[in-house]
Amino acid sequence: MNIVVVVSDTFRYDYCGWNGNGWIHTPDLDRFAAQAVAFDRHYVSSFPTIPTRTDWFTGRFSFPRHGWRALDPAVPVLAACMRDAGYLTQLIVDNPHMMRATNHFDRGFEGACWLRGQEGDTYLTRFNRLERAMPPEKTRRSPQPRGYSLVDIHRTTNRDWAWEEDRFAARTLRTASRWLEENYKAPFFLWVDCFDVHEPWDPPEYWVERYDPGYAGAAMLHPNYGPADIYSPAELANLRAHYAGEVSMMSRWFGRLLQKLEDIGLEERTAVVFTSDHGMFLGEHNRTGKSNLWEGDPRRWVLYEEVAHIPLLLRVPGMAARRVPGLVQPPDLMPTLLELAGVPAPPDLEGRSLVPLLRGEERGHRPLAVSGIHRRGEPLLAVRDGRYAYYPQGDRDQPELYDVDADPGEGHNLAAERPAECERLAAGLRGWEAERAAGRQPGAGGVDWR
Repeated sequence: MNIVVVVSDTFRYDYCGWNGNGWIHTPDLDRFAAQAVAFDRHYVSSFPTIPTRTDWFTGRFSFPRHGWRALDPAVPVLAACMRDAGYLTQLIVDNPHMMRATNHFDRGFEGACWLRGQEGDTYLTRFNRLERAMPPEKTRRSPQPRGYSLVDIHRTTNRDWAWEEDRFAARTLRTASRWLEENYKAPFFLWVDCFDVHEPWDPPEYWVERYDPGYAGAAMLHPNYGPADIYSPAELANLRAHYAGEVSMMSRWFGRLLQKLEDIGLEERTAVVFTSDHGMFLGEHNRTGKSNLWEGDPRRWVLYEEVAHIPLLLRVPGMAARRVPGLVQPPDLMPTLLELAGVPAPPDLEGRSLVPLLRGEERGHRPLAVSGIHRRGEPLLAVRDGRYAYYPQGDRDQPELYDVDADPGEGHNLAAERPAECERLAAGLRGWEAERAAGRQPGAGGVDWR
């Protein structure tokens, strides 16, 4: 079975039609979701960009061990397992973080194609043409190369764009389509890593106008990674509209890749995955961005739903479409793909194969989902059991507990009212860590976390 994985960075679970969002326009993704197994409770493991990819590529939770860093050359990786089993392996990526010279995220891929110029990736300077893309007080304040913001650099680097086809979602997925034409005769493993819908959010304006008609102010292309109340209501609506436009554009070009699979005749022998690494605050909890880079904001930015809840869709030939309510996490992807491909998994994986869920043989999967940000050796944690979300260190260093079923916006902290639930989830977290430290799959049993 061939395997295609498509990643759309920063894609929120709730910004898609198949999850009930009637505002967003995602027809190609919605059609795919209707053919796929959709995991309704897929949560971040290690946050953010590179830690999540480490979890995908190694099948292990990285955040208890380390933070953002290169792949460990001593740890087996997904692409190498596939290559060694005879699969043709290809990485197509426009995510600049993956392709720095020392990061090793191309390990195991026989081909690695990097489309340059996303966000602050300045592969060819254009200093004489640098301009402000948006008011500096409304965007991220660091880094500031030569006193310009990341969105300024991005827009200058890519200022010759004229058409939708010039945007990265289109270029990266078109490259993947062309690769399929060149390589469809071999059994293959293709990983397509799109930095969109990560900011800067600069789809053609007709996509933005679909969601925010009549706006006359400065275009809000990039969040400030700080408090949302520095934006006017109109500016905040325009920021959301730019993000929504990126989502719709991503759906369209993902659909073109699916069409190419069908045109070549690969649909019945290719498993296709669509997923993301994390979401993004777009005004919720008075935040825009995914982490706090704003001087003077004392809050701790915990992994609330808008950031932690992410899509995961798998379309596998011969497996019926369904929605799965069980908790799953990114380390589960590696053992799943290896099992689908008939490739033996290396020992000591902490992820658990989702194949029983894909077949409808199992309803549950993990008793809880644990997410973490590695910070100076002490992770900032979140734990979920499918109903409750518990944050041992909330945004003011106090525990927070939310009944997400009843309060999906996590507006009412129940920690003081339901201390028994806090202790139950704290005990679950201790049990999860005990299993992991003992070399067992976290959540696979052996420790009574309840």
